[in-house]
Amino acid sequence: MQIGESLKIVFKDQFSLNEEPLVVRSPGRVNIIGEHTDYNGGFVLPAAIDKAVYVAATRRNDDSIHLYSVDFAESYSTTIAEMKPTGTWSTYILGVAAQFCANGFPIGGFNLAIDGDVPIGAGLSSSAAVECAVAMALNELFELELERMELVKLAQKAEHEFAGVKCGIMDQFASVFGKKGYAMKLDCRSLEYEYVPLNLKGYKLLLLNTNVKHSLASSAYNERREQCEQGVAWIAEHHPEVKSLRDASMQMLQEHVLPKDALVYQRCKYVVGEKDRLLEGCEALQRGDLKVLGQKMFETHYGLSDDYGVSCGELDWLVSYVRDTDVVLGARMMGGGFGGCTINLVKEDKIEELVAQLKPAYEAAMGLPLSYYVATIENGTEALSGEVMMIHV
Repeated sequence: MQIGESLKIVFKDQFSLNEEPLVVRSPGRVNIIGEHTDYNGGFVLPAAIDKAVYVAATRRNDDSIHLYSVDFAESYSTTIAEMKPTGTWSTYILGVAAQFCANGFPIGGFNLAIDGDVPIGAGLSSSAAVECAVAMALNELFELELERMELVKLAQKAEHEFAGVKCGIMDQFASVFGKKGYAMKLDCRSLEYEYVPLNLKGYKLLLLNTNVKHSLASSAYNERREQCEQGVAWIAEHHPEVKSLRDASMQMLQEHVLPKDALVYQRCKYVVGEKDRLLEGCEALQRGDLKVLGQKMFETHYGLSDDYGVSCGELDWLVSYVRDTDVVLGARMMGGGFGGCTINLVKEDKIEELVAQLKPAYEAAMGLPLSYYVATIENGTEALSGEVMMIHV
């Protein structure tokens, strides 16, 4: 049974209702290249995948919010007036509802159940998938008619203010705007974007999950953002036209950042280099040169590991293992870092053989199981079924 259909059954049982709920699906994402560039005003190249979060929801005629998570087998209740971060799964749902209220979009109480198959902590943006699913559900339930980009911005702000992670806009954008068979080249400053056909010609995107998430991930993410902002501030003292690392050059970094702080220089050097790698990698993809794209992916990984300092032993081990095989064109860590997945461009007919070699070797070296997914590129956030209706309580 499809997750959306099984969730409807859970919803009706959990809330003792017979009415059909609205069901919304919102996918996780991969990012082909362009990591940690979104909050620096740069470009990214994400795509929505076939792993998704599903929510089932109905309106209420009071201001109560009743939530249920299938994954955690937990319920949570509050009211519109009393919404606050909980430090648990409900934080991401309540954060979105709070943003609707804070921005003057009238919502009332609602019942909502959530399920999905986006692995948590794998770097596939499960939190953004939750936020975007909830944003579209509330938009539909309360007939607010907000544009998709507005939903993206509300979901991003929820991550900032309730989850406490100062993320860029890529994850929420990719979840909402995904298109089957395409990646999206997004300018994170102007929010202009174009769909790029993801024609991999006998290759597939293989995600290798380290099954580790080191505890410093969120705090280090915010710290990297602060380091980038510090670098920009030092450059702007001499070049006021520089508003983000998108505008900076290596020469500027060497002249105005390196003399002040070698570590901040390293962080900024990675970002400025990644700007060029993304544009070159995207051009390679558009002309069908997967070998060049793969090389840029490897370069990105070593930049993330050596200069940006967001990799870990498990991620580095996986990239090193596939580096010299003739079946993998490119590989790198993906997402915020300190765990999660590597994304690998692998010959389609060699995936099973590669995984059969990798699993026991990784488990022996790291003492952890290795999970894997072949990512299929799918559409973004969408309402699947249900009618907007008022539930009497």
